[in-house]
Amino acid sequence: MPEDIKKDTQFKPLGTDTIRVFAPATVANVVCGFDVLGFAVEAPGDEVIMRLTNKPGITISKITGDDGRLPLNPAKNTVSVSVQHYLNSIGRSDIGFDIELHKKMPIGSGLGSSSASTVAGLFAAKTLLGDESPANKLLPFAMKGEEMACGHGHADNVAPALMGGFVLIRSYEPLDVIRLPHPKELYCAIVFPDVDVPTREARQIIRNSVLLKDAVTQWGNIAGLVSGLYTGDIDLIGRSMKDVLIEPVRAMLIPDFYLMREMAMEAGAVSFGISGSGPSVFAFTRDEQTAHAITQKLQDHLTKIKIGSQAYVSPINDAGPRVLD
Repeated sequence: MPEDIKKDTQFKPLGTDTIRVFAPATVANVVCGFDVLGFAVEAPGDEVIMRLTNKPGITISKITGDDGRLPLNPAKNTVSVSVQHYLNSIGRSDIGFDIELHKKMPIGSGLGSSSASTVAGLFAAKTLLGDESPANKLLPFAMKGEEMACGHGHADNVAPALMGGFVLIRSYEPLDVIRLPHPKELYCAIVFPDVDVPTREARQIIRNSVLLKDAVTQWGNIAGLVSGLYTGDIDLIGRSMKDVLIEPVRAMLIPDFYLMREMAMEAGAVSFGISGSGPSVFAFTRDEQTAHAITQKLQDHLTKIKIGSQAYVSPINDAGPRVLD
């Protein structure tokens, strides 16, 4: 928690007591960057409607789109818990908020569902209060939500959802997050197969130790990916997006993962991998048309093996959360 947030915070009242905010889905890890790389997409995402109330404390009056899976209890919901941490940090425990959460994206998809909700709530609270401090000041509070959601307060979903764009988490102690440039023509094709891969379980199957030769390969790929992003070298981005540590284990949880990768690459993908902990998979492409062709091909295959799916095509979203009219 940043100790200076209260003294550095400047407030300019917004002039309204209600706000509606969208926050985007994200692709974490980006194949070789486990827990340190992530980027935001234009869609899907989540929406929060937040209202100032006359009574201190946070309530959640409504949740839609979750099939009854998320708690209305503010002590157990990632959105309200994160917002309460934020209010405590700025010395405004006298403030009251009522929250409506509208899930516009699938839960357990590997697309940062919990982080999108949390970021939307935090950004709504910050904006309603007229807090003019940078959005990245909210990152430690968003990580509290991730800790509640999956047992580990990682930032590779919440950081891009909050800051927009492509981000690198250089360090967690102390927290050091860097926005990276990226080729503007890069598109992301995402397919979410209708299979269950819980984030906690997906983390538990990861090995605690790795061979030095594998670590060296991974370091080279991460450095190559970052270099490709800075130079706009899409070929370098593609050949750097290889994972020898995490993907071989998690791929077993996703039906026909390697076949789908082969199909995507044959259809013109620059790269292919698992989004977050899965089961969503994603491909980078050089244009929107190729991205749509890949999602269609993968969905057709999943239909043949009797697995439903959802697909999304998007450029990298540089804006992050936004206020909706």
